[in-house]
Amino acid sequence: MPSIAQLEYAIAVEKLRHFGKAAEACHISQPTLSQQILKLEDEVGIVLFDRIQKPILPTEEGGRFLEQARVVVREHSRLLQVKRGGAPSGEFRLGVIPTVASYLVPLFVGEFSRQYPEVELFIEEVTTAGILDKLSRDQLDGAILATPLGVNGLKEHPLYYEPFYLYLSPDHPLLKKKNLAAGDLDGAEMWLLEDGHCLKSQVANFCSLERKGGIVFRNIHFQSGSLDTLQRVVRRNTGYTMLPALMAEEITDQGRLRSFRAPVPAREVSFVYRRDHWKLDVIRAIENCVLESLPESLRGKARKGLAVLGID
Repeated sequence: MPSIAQLEYAIAVEKLRHFGKAAEACHISQPTLSQQILKLEDEVGIVLFDRIQKPILPTEEGGRFLEQARVVVREHSRLLQVKRGGAPSGEFRLGVIPTVASYLVPLFVGEFSRQYPEVELFIEEVTTAGILDKLSRDQLDGAILATPLGVNGLKEHPLYYEPFYLYLSPDHPLLKKKNLAAGDLDGAEMWLLEDGHCLKSQVANFCSLERKGGIVFRNIHFQSGSLDTLQRVVRRNTGYTMLPALMAEEITDQGRLRSFRAPVPAREVSFVYRRDHWKLDVIRAIENCVLESLPESLRGKARKGLAVLGID
C-alpha cells in the first residue's frame, strides 16, 4: 500500500517536472526521493513518469494515477485538520489576477496577518488561465479573480461588484460629457491590456470593439500587462482606457474620469476554489478580511443598474 509520503513525492515531481527540485521541495535527498518513487511504481505496477522527457512528464497511466493521488492527499489533510481543530492555521496558496491584486491585496494583507498569525499565506499574481491550470493541479488552494467562470468542479463565492470608469487623455472631447455609453467609444482610441487578461475581453465585449485597441498611434502597437502603465500612457498622450473602481479611487486627477450611464459596466470578483477543498476555515478567513477591507460603496450584492461583463 503506498504511503502518503510516497504520494506527496510523486505529486511534487509532477508539479516541478524535476526530481532534484522535487527532492529539495520535500526536504529529502534526490536518491531517497528517486528510490521512493521507484518503490511506489513497483507497488502499483505503473510507470508514473517518462524519465526520457525533459522536463519530466507523467505517462498516460501515471497522469490518471496522480490525479487520484491528489484526492487521497487532500482527504488525508482534511482528516488532520479535523483532528487539530481550533483557529485557522497552516499554509495556503492564493492566486490573484493582476488587475485585482494591485489594489486589493494592499487593503487586506496587514489585517489578515494580525488576525490569523497561524496561517502562512502565499500570494502570487497569476492570469485567469494560469489560475485555472494551477487549481486543477493543486498548485493553488484558492484564487480571487473575475467571474462567472462556469468551470465544473470549482465553487465561486462573489465578493464584490466593481464598476468601470473611463480614464481620458487631457482635453479629450468626451470629457465634455458627464457620463458615457458604450456607443461613445471608438476602438481606435482605446488602450488595452495584452492577451491573457480577462479584463481585456470584458472591455472588448462591452464596447463591441472591431479593432484590438492599443493602436492609437498609427505606427505604435502597444498592449500592456499593467493598468498602471495604460493609465500613465493615456495621461501623457491621447486616447482612453477603462479602469476598475478600486483603481479609479486612487487616481489623483479625478477630473479625467467619467462614469457610464446605466446599465453601468462592472465586473464580479469572487473567491474561487475546488468544491472538495478542505481548508474552508482559511478560505472563510480570507473572504472576511477582504470584505472588511473594501470601501463601503463596493460591499454587498450587485446593486441595481450594474451590468456584469462576461469573460471569454
